[in-house]
Amino acid sequence: MKLNAISTIGVTTVLAAAIASVFAAAEAAPKIENANPLRIGMLALGDGNVEVTVTNTSRKTARIPKWQLPSAVAESNLFAITHDGEEIRYEGRMIKRTTPTSADFAILRPGQSHRVTLNLAEAYDLSRAGDYTITFAAPLQFASMSGGAQLKQANGLPMVAQSAPMRVWIEGGEPTPTERLNQAAAEARKAKVSPTAVVNGVNYVGCTSARTSSAGTAVNSARTYATNAKGYLNAGTTGPRYTSWFGAYTSSRYNTAKQHFTSISTAINQNAGQITINCGCTQNYYAYVYPTQPYQIYVCNAFWSAPNTGTDSKAGTLIHEMSHFNVVAATDDWAYGQSAARSLATSNPTRALDNADNHEYFAENTPAQN
Repeated sequence: MKLNAISTIGVTTVLAAAIASVFAAAEAAPKIENANPLRIGMLALGDGNVEVTVTNTSRKTARIPKWQLPSAVAESNLFAITHDGEEIRYEGRMIKRTTPTSADFAILRPGQSHRVTLNLAEAYDLSRAGDYTITFAAPLQFASMSGGAQLKQANGLPMVAQSAPMRVWIEGGEPTPTERLNQAAAEARKAKVSPTAVVNGVNYVGCTSARTSSAGTAVNSARTYATNAKGYLNAGTTGPRYTSWFGAYTSSRYNTAKQHFTSISTAINQNAGQITINCGCTQNYYAYVYPTQPYQIYVCNAFWSAPNTGTDSKAGTLIHEMSHFNVVAATDDWAYGQSAARSLATSNPTRALDNADNHEYFAENTPAQN
């Protein structure tokens, strides 16, 4: 894959001028108390690579979850990319994360920058030639400044660290992220690196007998959750359970929720080995999936210590992850946790319908609402 050199130079020149304009405007404008302190710069480097720089422009220290910084492109959906006006969907890991600990935060002191080079083709399909528009956009949930002030908008939602759009020409020709995943999966199957077993219609990879049993119980509970959620929506109920997690009622949004849970229920109830529970993850997540790789769910450390049902449960985690698959509901991770999910439903119901945790909490229904 090659990036047109002339376009790269043009983008760099325009970006430099834009940054100079931003500095001039910032010096002339009055200080805004709740302004986003993070400035994002981005340069095209060719072959699908971009350099992203995040700078703390404030006089306070910023504390930011590492997954919201441009460090590992296939770990979080941090870019909005279009090709000739068509959205390019993220194909990297969709991760249900735990509440971050101190080890999960990066520290940016006043004036300090975090700079990294990323190959976007690792997580986005840049295989076709044409014009691409690339924007870095990371919701800053859990991010804060020294003194404890959270980086939130006036409506209570997290601020977004966002760059100016960058337009580039890419010649294409490289394998897509999904093609790379398929190749890796084929090599793993050939090497037979992990034991597999189909138990009660579910395929398990690298799981002990105890974990197979525990995950199997969770699958059954997730099926019950999905059936219950689908029944609630098919009945046309619009009580607090719906509005808490998906916001104010409109027929269009309600039909979207109904369609999502019909698809989730159909997917989770498959019992001929289509669903794979992969126990190979040792990271401190609940679980993750690749959205273009149904129906393999990688369960991680936090999954095993979670309760079977209830808030942030094993069964709920399976609903969360199943919703991510493009062939199911194609949800994203805009916000984590019940509090943030409720705020999202109130402030942006459309985005709540695209958030996996909102689907999980609607299904778990803990505490129970009508």
